[in-house]
Amino acid sequence: MSEEIVLIKKALRKKIKQIKSELSESGRKIRSEAVMKKLEDTSEFKNAETIFIYWAMDDEIDTKEFIVKWAGRKRFILPAINGEELYLKEFTGVHKLKNGDLYSIPEPDGKPFHDLSSIDLAIVPGVAFDLHNNRMGRGKAYYDKVLLKLKGKARLIGICYDFQMVENVPVEPHDIKMDGVIYG
Repeated sequence: MSEEIVLIKKALRKKIKQIKSELSESGRKIRSEAVMKKLEDTSEFKNAETIFIYWAMDDEIDTKEFIVKWAGRKRFILPAINGEELYLKEFTGVHKLKNGDLYSIPEPDGKPFHDLSSIDLAIVPGVAFDLHNNRMGRGKAYYDKVLLKLKGKARLIGICYDFQMVENVPVEPHDIKMDGVIYG
């Protein structure tokens, strides 16, 4: 990775973090609900049975109410971090979530989910996206490893706030392009 790309990514992450910090809780909630409603209206979501999605951190589009709302009708698979590895685990209820190793993000308590071929749709967070469906994450490449296995099998949809859409995301060979991005 070139030094220039590292610096561009670092600056972009810092800029987005600053804008996120200025969002009010009610502003985050309103924007998150709008994005999740747009997602709900897509044919990809309507047709999906098994969905890889994330349990949101405070600065991300909030997926929690959405997951709880649809949990009886859709099968949700969430990420779980163990050291340097991202594992997938099935969501079986809020009461079965435990604080994870990284950032104490709640994750399902249970055995790893391995049936990647059953995943129809992946809902992916990111620090920034662009109109070419490129994604920039937090820099650990956790998602890229999983998305590489899902690319071409499941639809990959990024979700973000409108200010996270930028003209160009600096990309590297390991970065996985989304099939679409929903923002608001």
